[in-house]
Amino acid sequence: MRRICIYPKDISRITGKSYRQSLRIYNTVKKIRGKQAHQLLSIEEVCEYLGLDKEEIKAAL
Repeated sequence: MRRICIYPKDISRITGKSYRQSLRIYNTVKKIRGKQAHQLLSIEEVCEYLGLDKEEIKAAL
């Protein structure tokens, strides 16, 4: 089974940004989506925000 959620470390690997910057991106997407602190983000939500193709990202993870 493939993962459907994404974490700041994954964003860091995908974008090449530092972990701290990736955490800021992660929290920005959560804020825009109206998610609570305990809720996770899906790969699709982050890809939509970053403007990346979700199939390429799923293959990279």
